[in-house]
Amino acid sequence: MEAKKLLIVGGGSAGWMAAAYLEAALRDNGRRDVEVALIESPDVPRIGVGEATIPNIKHILSVIGIDEIDFLRQVSGTFKQAIKYVDWLHGAGEHYYHPFDGFRVQPIDRAARRWLMSDRSIPFADTTSLQPVVCELGLAPKPLASQTGGPSLAYAYHMDALKFADLLTGIATARGVRHHIDHVTGVERADNGDIAAVHTRSGQRLEADLYIDCTGFASLLIEKELGVGWVDCSQWLLCNRAVTLNVPYEHHYSGHVRPYTTATALSSGWVWEIPLQHRKALGYVHSSDFISEDEAVRELKAFEGPHAQSLDTRTVHFRVGHRAKVWARNCIAIGLAGNFIEPLESTGLYLSDLATVMLAEHFPHEDADREILARRYNRIMANRFYEILDFINMHYCLTRRSDTPFWREIRRPERVNDRLRAKLAFWRTKLPSKSDFVDQFLPGQAASPLPDGGLPGDHRPPVDTAGVFGIESYEAILYGMDFLADESDRWFGRDRPATKVPRFIVENLKRAPRALPAHDVWLQRLAGMPVFPRTRGHRS
Repeated sequence: MEAKKLLIVGGGSAGWMAAAYLEAALRDNGRRDVEVALIESPDVPRIGVGEATIPNIKHILSVIGIDEIDFLRQVSGTFKQAIKYVDWLHGAGEHYYHPFDGFRVQPIDRAARRWLMSDRSIPFADTTSLQPVVCELGLAPKPLASQTGGPSLAYAYHMDALKFADLLTGIATARGVRHHIDHVTGVERADNGDIAAVHTRSGQRLEADLYIDCTGFASLLIEKELGVGWVDCSQWLLCNRAVTLNVPYEHHYSGHVRPYTTATALSSGWVWEIPLQHRKALGYVHSSDFISEDEAVRELKAFEGPHAQSLDTRTVHFRVGHRAKVWARNCIAIGLAGNFIEPLESTGLYLSDLATVMLAEHFPHEDADREILARRYNRIMANRFYEILDFINMHYCLTRRSDTPFWREIRRPERVNDRLRAKLAFWRTKLPSKSDFVDQFLPGQAASPLPDGGLPGDHRPPVDTAGVFGIESYEAILYGMDFLADESDRWFGRDRPATKVPRFIVENLKRAPRALPAHDVWLQRLAGMPVFPRTRGHRS
């Protein structure tokens, strides 16, 4: 049987992740049923920002066969144990954590109820996880080989996205993925409407059975050729720009590498701080309706400190939304061509990761019905998009800030989508629990079908199955943002006992400083991070 041909148009992290993963996942005991090729244009500039991931990235790395230490060395990687949110509730210096690891009393988990019945003098996440304290201490999530007896905590990574793409390029091409460096000048259609080939500036005609559009917001195949429209979701997430800034450690170094991502709310959005082995990456995600580009640059540099004034910035434009269908005919859009949600919970790479993994699972081998597979694939991707959209939307709508026009606008009821509104209303009647995600069609939710883009498919309302963010993640954000504070006063009175931390968390925290090294020490000893001198007067 002749191998099916798969052509990925566009490189970057999305394109090369698809190439490397699909080559590995679709290889059958050394037999190649699928031939993978990738074409990327030499004219398209590469944009390198610090990238944060969620723990799911480990599946991609495992299937491709990338060793963790080698990965960290190659991508200037660091560990990420949590996201620390600063100034999201009142804008007065408060913070809370969304940790990746948690400990719950079994067999019945009453952590949230116990916390709500207390005076909440200790943040909720500190009563269910070691990681807020471990992060504040600057510790790695796992011990050195010479250390024993301590906890090993869940984690993801921070990395240089350009270096990650380079790593994947080397692996994929060494295993037989054909790499074309050429500019696509035209797309040829078959009589049935499918894409038949792409034509390049050098005169090549590249044919394939399936095409993956990784051309970013340019959407060369899925939109410009096939005409599949974009569903705008900016009414619920207002940010549409990011000013990025890199601070090399040779220029300025705080003396430590935080083992978490920081997301700090500013006047018209928020700033990510992603620590890598050689630099810190920052990005001010903001709304151009509330702040100009020059003002955003000034605010970001003021946030970082005087040493940032001499550093260059780059502004990235984006749009929040998704393709009406990410798989149309014989074309699948992966990455920005298919969908985008601002990276508040580090789901940018995850959506490309999921799209790639699901394509391997739904790949039309042999005589499989492509339309049936595409219908199911589109349903899965739409469900996951709206699950993430709800979760990001929730970070904003619970704020009590009213100090700037941006935050006042965020608080308006029409900025909360109907699915999230139904969740929050239901959880004011019953505390959130795992069963809420079995059938995520809660009382009060509108039965609004998915936009169809004029194309056939499964257009039922999206369903949240907690595939990414389950009950523990929701509780971290809800209670970090003081959800049910007023209700707790009515239910349990104002005179409540002091918050207690479970014994097993206290005991593990006593051992943690002895068992877990400083994050930078772990990276220096095992991942090749250089030793940088601390800069005086640095904002820690």
